[in-house]
Amino acid sequence: MDINQFYSRPNEKPLDQILADGGFCGIFRTIGCIGDSLSSGEFESFENGVKGYHDYFDYSWGQYLARATGANVFNFSRGGMTAKQYWESFAEQSGFWAEDKLCQAYIMALGANDLFGLKQEIGSAADVDLENYDNNAPTFAGYYAKIIQRLKSMQPKARFFIMSMPHDDDEAKNALKDKHAALLYELAALFDFTYVLDFARYAPVYDKAFKRNFYLGGHLNAAGYLLTGRMVSSYIDYIIRNNPEDFTQVGFIGTPFHNSTAKW
Repeated sequence: MDINQFYSRPNEKPLDQILADGGFCGIFRTIGCIGDSLSSGEFESFENGVKGYHDYFDYSWGQYLARATGANVFNFSRGGMTAKQYWESFAEQSGFWAEDKLCQAYIMALGANDLFGLKQEIGSAADVDLENYDNNAPTFAGYYAKIIQRLKSMQPKARFFIMSMPHDDDEAKNALKDKHAALLYELAALFDFTYVLDFARYAPVYDKAFKRNFYLGGHLNAAGYLLTGRMVSSYIDYIIRNNPEDFTQVGFIGTPFHNSTAKW
């Protein structure tokens, strides 16, 4: 056995190794996926000239991740979701703040509808009041941080993985995606145990060849959601291997116990 394959490796990039079983992402037994259509397994139909949108959660990348790792994964998502809508109504109406829905880890994939649909001001870390999230500015940054802050107030030691958007062939959109990614790094610096899944930098470009293989209309197909699930879990595995001291006490998240000699 070569134990070195389970350690961090010099010059390794986050998606150099794509794992079918999710690797060390499997240390989490409960994971919440907060997102929009691409977190919901949305497929596009096209019949009689009419386009339809359908959330098939069993095909979401979160559920592919669940089947690979054995974790219990919640889809806290819906097609068209924005951080503003999630905060103001959707999470409450859906019961997602309930104690029995608290998770050891959260993966957040919001921003596409906020910035390209709603065209909301992106904002910055300066929009976040760490003492009282009700004072956050009404920007994407403010609403996004509110979600993290409320969940951290309920599950203080949960780990957060916040996802940027992969590039495609549209350079104007890519520039805004890069601003979104930069904001996520700002927000990650505000909170403990919060890590960026930087798909804008490390995921493949979603070009014509990629879309031919992995898209159905403007959304992913089944193979695309499976691939995304493997990319997400492999990226998390990379983060765990490169920051092992941050994850030694994951098994205690949500319990009254901890080990005072280790990072918590």
